[in-house]
Amino acid sequence: MIEFVRGELAEITPAYAVVDVNGVGYGLNISLNTYTAIQREKQVKLFVYEAIREDAYVLFGFAKQQERKMFELLISVSGVGANTARVILSEMSLNDLAQVITSDDVKTLKGVKGIGLKTAQRIIIELKDKVLQAGIVDGIDAGGTASESAASAMVGINTEVKEEAVGALTMLGFQAAISNKVVIAILKAQPDLPVEQVVKLALKQVK
Repeated sequence: MIEFVRGELAEITPAYAVVDVNGVGYGLNISLNTYTAIQREKQVKLFVYEAIREDAYVLFGFAKQQERKMFELLISVSGVGANTARVILSEMSLNDLAQVITSDDVKTLKGVKGIGLKTAQRIIIELKDKVLQAGIVDGIDAGGTASESAASAMVGINTEVKEEAVGALTMLGFQAAISNKVVIAILKAQPDLPVEQVVKLALKQVK
């Protein structure tokens, strides 16, 4: 069992990171919260969740143990898979998600892409006490919002940001063509947004 990986951050996108550990590159699926926390770091430590299936062996990485715990709680709920859990953790900060669950805020939770009313209700019913017992609410850095990057010198759409955002949405399971259209619209309206903020806005719009 891999508890964590520590090493040089070799590659990173809003949905994926590669950590070089003594010459071995570990590819890990990440949430936007973790991306925000580590994107500017050279050396990182990511807590690992191993998803072992018949056809795949996938690693998920988390900047904080509390986020990994929340991920594990989410996927314990029927109807919530690993990718859906990652989308949930990308749409809101860890602290906000904990507050949504513990305050019975079904409306906010079912606003997340891929979460219907019944699933939102199930998450709250099954996890409310567990979240409180796990201590995820107290002492959590709200996070989820990166510092604004320097204003882009380019006029119009930042191609690099667009490609990273579309790539992240595709890895999260959304169609590339639709993601591309949504991302372009966001960048036309707000050309200076950093990639993680573009993805967060897009997650509320892609269908």
